[in-house]
Amino acid sequence: MKKFITFLSAAALGAPALAGPYANVEMNSGYSGSDFTGSATDVHVGYEGANWYVQGGPSLLAPDGEDGDVELSGKAGGSYGISDELSVYGEVSFLTGETASYGTKAGLKYSF
Repeated sequence: MKKFITFLSAAALGAPALAGPYANVEMNSGYSGSDFTGSATDVHVGYEGANWYVQGGPSLLAPDGEDGDVELSGKAGGSYGISDELSVYGEVSFLTGETASYGTKAGLKYSF
């Protein structure tokens, strides 16, 4: 019985807290000064592990005063705890189109 309880405890502690498939709808709008330039709405499905994620799907592009378009977009990222208070994170992204575009994001997060 003790072996069984130890096994269950180890299995529960070893399982990631947040893992699995998800859906994410996100709208990003742009401005130049006070002039609205357009928006992009990502309709993504993804999968996340304990400290990483990957997602992709269509991106609905709506430039101001022009016809909209649909392209493919995606992103992947993760984080790593350096200490109890400090973690580092990063993300890479892409958007298809006449000219494909790519982006990166990196930073540090300090929790009080």
